[in-house]
Amino acid sequence: MSITNTLKDLDAQLPSPVAVPSAALVSAGLVGGYGVARLTKVRALGGVALLACGVAAGRTWLASAGPATTAGLSTLYVAGFGLSHPLAKKMGPWPSVLAVTAVNAAASWALVDRHNFGADAA
Repeated sequence: MSITNTLKDLDAQLPSPVAVPSAALVSAGLVGGYGVARLTKVRALGGVALLACGVAAGRTWLASAGPATTAGLSTLYVAGFGLSHPLAKKMGPWPSVLAVTAVNAAASWALVDRHNFGADAA
């Protein structure tokens, strides 16, 4: 069995990529990832949460808006994670995480979710 067939089989077993708003997935990844890392004191566990939610959001972005939007929102997600660290030195860790989460969630809603769940939904 080829890797392509394996991935197609895996994708067929997963729920629809538009079942959950990507803004919620992005929020869960950034806030949840930070919360898990802080609570457990194991940064890698926070990274697992960040990655899992990012992949799930990416499936939604790709299925709903295509590769260009997916690339842009993925870049914003990773940049938000990276920028939250220096921003935390200026405003504190939780406000920093919440600020980058708000930007990411708003972008996800505006570019993808409003078409799937908002007034624009078919």
